Parts: sequence; structure tokens; C-alpha cells
Amino acid sequence: MAAVAVHQFAQCITCHAWSPDHSMVALCPNNNEVHIYRLVNDKWEKVHVLQKHDQIVSGIDWSGKSNRIVSVSHDRNSYVWNREGPEWVPTLVILRLNRAALCVQWSPKENKFAVGSGAKTVCVCYYEQENNWWVSKVIRKKHDSSVTSVAWHPNNILLATTSTDGKCRVFSTFIKGVDTRESKTGSSSDPKFGEQIVQLDLSSSWTFGVKWSPSGNTLAYVGHNSMIYFVDDIGPSPLAQNVAFRNLPLRDVEKMVIGVGFDCNPMIFAADKSGLWSFIRFLGERKESLSGPKSGSQFSEAFGKLYGQAKHGLSNDTVEPSKIQGAVHDNCINCIALLNKKGSETKRFSTSGMDGKVVIWDLGNQQDLKEYL
Repeated sequence: MAAVAVHQFAQCITCHAWSPDHSMVALCPNNNEVHIYRLVNDKWEKVHVLQKHDQIVSGIDWSGKSNRIVSVSHDRNSYVWNREGPEWVPTLVILRLNRAALCVQWSPKENKFAVGSGAKTVCVCYYEQENNWWVSKVIRKKHDSSVTSVAWHPNNILLATTSTDGKCRVFSTFIKGVDTRESKTGSSSDPKFGEQIVQLDLSSSWTFGVKWSPSGNTLAYVGHNSMIYFVDDIGPSPLAQNVAFRNLPLRDVEKMVIGVGFDCNPMIFAADKSGLWSFIRFLGERKESLSGPKSGSQFSEAFGKLYGQAKHGLSNDTVEPSKIQGAVHDNCINCIALLNKKGSETKRFSTSGMDGKVVIWDLGNQQDLKEYL
């Protein structure tokens, strides 16, 4: 089994993030607080509760170098939390939003972070030392609906976004005085802040969970139409592939690529030597149906899952819902985070979901996946 640890922290978890040494995890138990747990004698103990938001916390990211936590909330606010002695002290972030903040991510150099919002905007935030707060520059009038996820390119300048308008976009976020010219994309045009590099219209539905490859050469994101998209050579003429699957839609992706979402089960995608992407398998094996024919109505199965029925309808084409062996996740997975340490070859990541669990997965013990690692 790829799942090496399962921890029940709450009834529902909105998002989670790990400390740099992975000894602590910060999570939102589907309310306006951020709870921090530390592993003590093989048990997770709650050591801090960060209370500043008024509504549900929708995004958390924990910086790996500076050990700072950034949180965003439906209350339209964001805070950067710094450890001062035994306490976590919040620093104000000026977002200027009139709708909920939905997602957040630190840049690779950790001198900026990006916030996607329901106001159809993206706030790129940086620190002003003289005022002791974080201010933002806003990318406006580019999205036609809510921004569901953001992802930084390794060069610290390009930012990818997905939206419920069905599009994935890439922007320049160069800020004078914050970024250096050496970190620019290197193009002769020198894109200014907020300039759109490319817009990808590959999906006919909402889009989520965008990620860059470590090299920055490939971009992956998912659609609510149960498809995942891979894009190479980001620019005027990008090369795109898509992989369709018959299962429920994904919500987020990680490198290799690992997709998680409404099927409650991580999905593995990989490219062959020719660069063609395909679905490999589910990471948590599925049980076979105990009764009934192999083929059946997907609608009746989904309907039965919704209402918790063991069997669906009265006709002969009914099937039992598929379940993950060991019942690792019992509800939608909405967050995924890498757990790799520098210099370590162990391929670990964690997932959290609406069942209140944080699950740690290890790809290193999966023999059939080693050729893709």
C-alpha cells in the first residue's frame, strides 16, 4: 500500500501545509482558524491555534527557507505569520479585495506570494519594511471568473493561474525593486507586471490545480470535465496534450504528475520516452465489485454515492460503488503537498480532504512506478 500514515485531525480539512523540516503541519479544520500540530513521541499534538480570520481559511502555505506561514480566507484578508519566541505573530497584508481570497502560494525565492480571488483578480504581494506590512500589486481585467489556483514558475517571475472561466493563463509578475533583472525571463521584450504571456483555452469547464514541472518547461492543470492538460513550450505556440479519464474530476495536481480530487484516490500520470502523457493507475488500489455485472450506470453509481446507498435502483444494471482499499480517504481530496527533503530520494507527498484526514503517501515502495520517478 502506498499510504504509509493516516491521521484523523478533524471532521473536514480545507487545506494544509508542512513546516520546512516536516515536523509540524498547519491545517484549517474547515473554520476560521489555522491549527498547528507537532509530532511528539509518534503522536500529533496541537501546539498552536492561529486566530485572526473571521471566515473560513481557504489557503495556507508554509515557506521552506524563511519559516513563515501565509494564510488567506473568505473574509478577503491575508496574514503572514512569523515565529517570535513561543508565539506566531501576524503581519497585515493589504489585498484590497471585494470578494473572497481562494488560494495562495509563496514564490520560489519567498520574496513574494500570489493570492487568487473570487474578485477575478490575482494579488502579487511583497514586503514593505518601512511600514511593516505586505502590499500587493493586482492583476486585473484578465480573468472572467474566480481564480481557483496559482503556481509559480521556477524563475520567480512567471505565474500560472486557473479559473472557473475555463482558462489557464500565464502572467509576468516582475516588480521593480523586488525582482532583479537577472531573474527575468530573458526575452528581448522584457514583459511588464501583469502582462499576459499566454492564454490556454483547452478546457470546456472550470479549471483547477495548476503546477509547473521542476524545469519550468511543462505546465499541467486539470478541468472539471475529468480531463488533465499538459502544455510544453509556453509562449505564442504552445504544444498541448490532454488525457481524459472516466472517473470523477480532479482538484489539484503535483509533480510526476499526481492528481487528486473527487474520486478520493490519487491518480498517477506520466510521460513516455516520446513525451506522450497517459494515465498509469490509481495509487490506492480499488476493490472489485462484490456483486452484479461489471458494466453499469455511472449516473446511478454517482447518485448512490451521494446519498450513501450500498446499492442503486432496482434494475439489473446496478453496481456497487468502487471503494479504495483500506478506506484511506472517504471524501473529496482538496489539497496535496510534497514532502521531499533536499538530498533525499524518497518520493513522499501528503493529501488532505473533506474527510478530515491527512494521509502521507510513499511512491518509493511502489515497484511499478520506479521507472517514472
